[in-house]
Amino acid sequence: METVVQISGSVLSDNASREYRALRDGNKLAQMEEAPLFPGESIKAMAKDVVYICPFIGAISGTLTVTDYKMYFKNVERDPHFVLDVPLGVINIFRQDMRNLRLAYKQEEQRLEIFQNLITRAFPLSHGLPFFAFTYKEKFPTNGWKVYDPVAEYKRQGLPNESWKISKINSMYEFCDTYPAVLVVPTSVKDEDLSRVAAFRAKGRVPVLSWIHPESQATLTRCGQPLIGPNDKQCKEDEKYLQTIMDANAQSHKLFIFDARQNSVADTNK
Repeated sequence: METVVQISGSVLSDNASREYRALRDGNKLAQMEEAPLFPGESIKAMAKDVVYICPFIGAISGTLTVTDYKMYFKNVERDPHFVLDVPLGVINIFRQDMRNLRLAYKQEEQRLEIFQNLITRAFPLSHGLPFFAFTYKEKFPTNGWKVYDPVAEYKRQGLPNESWKISKINSMYEFCDTYPAVLVVPTSVKDEDLSRVAAFRAKGRVPVLSWIHPESQATLTRCGQPLIGPNDKQCKEDEKYLQTIMDANAQSHKLFIFDARQNSVADTNK
């Protein structure tokens, strides 16, 4: 029985040259004695003297390695070195199809072992195994939760300044659980004023600064919809707050409001 491995999309003629480049460009990888492994990745099967029947350059003898993440075939005798490095997630198993990539083995037991490992590792959930993503164990020098520092980002934009301040009213996400812990609001606004405005805004999403122009000081602010309702309810604190935002944009005498909701939603929820 001949086992055939197909890389998704490799049978299309217009992809042939691109596929060949992907298979060939592996000099650095091929110079390694063993298949390069990600942190947490481990070798599950290996077979030597395997012949890869390449549709472009013919038979190539090398070593085939199957890990819990990829299929890796290498030949270091050719110049340039030949490497086939394929994540198992893009492999389908076929038989007797001359258009697909084919591998031939000298020993029967090698063929069966490689085939079974490909099936098992390419479809881990069907065999009671976890996805490789959950066993990946690379150690990163930076804490991912600290990659983004909102205060540093606001400082990069020149904030706080005489018109805008950084507020910690939402530091515990109690003020608005769908807003960041750090907010930028007009300098003259007090926390109690924000609380009154929040009561008039959907989910407490008061207007807060997202971006400021470095020269004109024009700003973009975001907010939830006002809770006007069918009775056209008004809120003096909210109106005063919007006026404060307009005053902070000293070079403009207009406040442009863009409603990003769908028309049907905007008409239903005034």
